[in-house]
Amino acid sequence: MSAIALPLLRQAALICAIVIAVFFLIRVVPGDVVDVLALEGDLAEAEVAQIRAELGLDRPAHEQFLRWLARASQGDLGLSLRFERPVVDMIGFAVPATLSLAAQSLAIGLALGVALATLSAIWPRSPFAWLVEAVNVWSIAIPTFCVGLAAILVFSIWLGWMPVLGNTLVPAIVIGIDVAGQIVKPLHEELKETATAPFVRAARGRGESRAQIVFARLLPNAAPVAIALSGLILTGLIGGTLTMEVLFGLPGLGTLALQAIQGRDYPVVQAVILLFAVSIVTVNTATDLCQRLIDPRLRR
Repeated sequence: MSAIALPLLRQAALICAIVIAVFFLIRVVPGDVVDVLALEGDLAEAEVAQIRAELGLDRPAHEQFLRWLARASQGDLGLSLRFERPVVDMIGFAVPATLSLAAQSLAIGLALGVALATLSAIWPRSPFAWLVEAVNVWSIAIPTFCVGLAAILVFSIWLGWMPVLGNTLVPAIVIGIDVAGQIVKPLHEELKETATAPFVRAARGRGESRAQIVFARLLPNAAPVAIALSGLILTGLIGGTLTMEVLFGLPGLGTLALQAIQGRDYPVVQAVILLFAVSIVTVNTATDLCQRLIDPRLRR
């Protein structure tokens, strides 16, 4: 029990530390939402002071944190300081777009990465081996944000094939190729290493084809590695989807977070980052449990 409880306690402590750090760090940035509203609405000093007092921004930071923590512990993340809407509703509207883009990207990336690694293991001297290296180098050397800009320039502006805003196919493919590059090389190396194991040599001696060995012997033994990589990739998808959402104008958490940061909308920023922290912890815990279920050595 302690083997599971201790990592969970560590992850919970990490979430608390992130929440505390974000709460106080965003208040270090000069200006608050009242200053933004004053610039937009040409408010007088008396009106600025009144609004700041109504929002509780004139109170000490630690007092604001304790009030927010008391409400958040009950599931109340507060109201948006700019739009006076419940933060939970705003996040609920943005989450489906982010999850959809992340799911599409992960599906494309896993399909491409596993397919290239498998085909390269079946035909090691084919062009697939070169593609493994090419996709891996692509994911390391080329930022997805730059690829997204190039895709907009080529497919939307020059060729006019698709709209710039609201397009999900291009960002999903861009992030998917990056995901494939992260998984294809380690999976390919694991397959090559497993191919030298005694049970694989015995399978060859029994006359099994190369494809049978790869699908029946190598891939099942490489499953723990693929699951571990998928967990890391899922956590990395957060950053990738955020930048693509902003770039392609998708109504997801990335766009919501950027607008909240620009408008000094503290409750929204805190809620989005809290959601990201909890998501990362959940993914890491689920990945660890899946690895333990598949690989008996980890349970021991």
